[in-house]
Amino acid sequence: MLVGGVILWWRIRRQARRFGYASAMNYLRAVPKSDDERRDAADLAVTGLAVCLLGMFWAPSVFAGVVPFFYGARKFAYATLGLGLVDDGDEPGL
Repeated sequence: MLVGGVILWWRIRRQARRFGYASAMNYLRAVPKSDDERRDAADLAVTGLAVCLLGMFWAPSVFAGVVPFFYGARKFAYATLGLGLVDDGDEPGL
């Protein structure tokens, strides 16, 4: 389980650097801005769900899958709803 967690964190850090974020946590908190980021958010959510489903066979994997599922599903939901794609401060009259 530790090896899987390290591999997952390494993958998230690599994606954060690829998309130009300063850290992995900044990347996980940010709303996806491009189609590639949206695709990665969906992939992260599905990866987390798959690891959670492995919990049926090996219970500790549920805890390892909750984190990527939460962040991936949240990013995907924000992108689907169009949240965070427009800066409210740039609109006239505000």
